[in-house]
Amino acid sequence: MQFSVYQQSHIGGRKVNQDRMGYSYTRDALLLVLADGMGGHQRGEVAATIALQTLSALFRAQATPYVKKPERFLEEAFQQAHLDILRYAAGRGLPDTPRTTIVACLVQHNCAVWAHCGDSRLYWVRRGQVLARTRDHSHIEHLIAKGLADPAERNSHPDRNKLYNCLGASTLPRVDVSRQAGLESGDVLLLCSDGLWGVLPDTEIVHQLSTHTIVQAVPDMIGIATAIAGSRADNTTALAIQWQGVGGAAFAGGDDSVVSTQMLSEGEVNSRIDDGGAGQPPGPDKDSDPFDEDDIEKAIAEIRGAIEKSSQLLK
Repeated sequence: MQFSVYQQSHIGGRKVNQDRMGYSYTRDALLLVLADGMGGHQRGEVAATIALQTLSALFRAQATPYVKKPERFLEEAFQQAHLDILRYAAGRGLPDTPRTTIVACLVQHNCAVWAHCGDSRLYWVRRGQVLARTRDHSHIEHLIAKGLADPAERNSHPDRNKLYNCLGASTLPRVDVSRQAGLESGDVLLLCSDGLWGVLPDTEIVHQLSTHTIVQAVPDMIGIATAIAGSRADNTTALAIQWQGVGGAAFAGGDDSVVSTQMLSEGEVNSRIDDGGAGQPPGPDKDSDPFDEDDIEKAIAEIRGAIEKSSQLLK
């Protein structure tokens, strides 16, 4: 496989960046994940971190070198992340469970399948057209589906941030999984938090992705969105790939963003999980992060250990 990849996050006007993003790949499979910790609940950034670590660990265990049943993988991985968040909260006696929205995409064999909970979005763009976009699990989308609101109100309706689905709630999440989508060389897949799409209309997002490389488009979009929102800007995060394909010609120009997975050994898995700190100023604000680093590292170690034991039982 060959693709160009770029990710970036900005804290916006908030004291803590609760967005998390990352990707993992083998020779034959690529997993993209973005989670937006919900600020209305304690330790949303912890929920987002646990979600990314759970999906990454499951991918490492099951992508050998590709995932046998991608739709089932995404469904079960989201449910496992949800349970891991609940376990974290119960083990520490938290009065409120951390929560996060999430979107993930699995690419293999020139096909993509994606899943989401909440309002973190995926866009699939080809030659200036949106071929698919996830539908937010929000009150405004419910109103639009019932004909009680206009689609033009998606970015401005006062109820656009009212969500009915996420990881970490008291009820099991409803995981929306797409059908497999056949990719062509040049296709772009964008995962982003509402800090981006809530400010930039879809037309601007598509324009940026269609007229610039993702290395240019992602930071430009984040810069524009945070500038427009100013001091009220939410955490703003985007992860994008431009697909080249399997066995295609190499990208020109020696771009550092280009990944060719054929250079990996048979059982090798590469990952880049971003902790959401990009754009966060140093100093006192950095120390205001409400969770303890040792605490979250212990939780992640517990998750990895449980997944490794489960993988051994399946062999």
